[in-house]
Amino acid sequence: MTRVILGLGCDRGTSLRTLKAAVERALSVVGLHLDAVETAATIDKKNDEPAILTLARANGWPLRFFSAEELSRVNVPSPSETVRKYMGTPAVAVAAAILAAATDRTGLLLEKYKHKGEDGKNATISIASVADDA
Repeated sequence: MTRVILGLGCDRGTSLRTLKAAVERALSVVGLHLDAVETAATIDKKNDEPAILTLARANGWPLRFFSAEELSRVNVPSPSETVRKYMGTPAVAVAAAILAAATDRTGLLLEKYKHKGEDGKNATISIASVADDA
């Protein structure tokens, strides 16, 4: 079975419903289900984000948090100046997925899946395949 890492990014205050929908749709794009997820990862500034904490807990996923400095060292395909302005790194979801999966850009199954929920909040999901030695 394919094991993957989810990189998670979202607006502050994103609802669980929006984040869950984003994750499920992103996984469906690559033909996977929630049971393929080994770990979720994001920026340490989201260590108190209710939707991220609740989704990980509900699915039994360990959560990995990385600093903006760690994330900014990752070579990502599409850096964002908007993300850099607000988070101090050009990428959150993509870089977190790459770091947590112990891979590089070639390990990405899905670079970015962007979803805007009914709550008006945005979530971005990246999916990386787990490296054999991770």
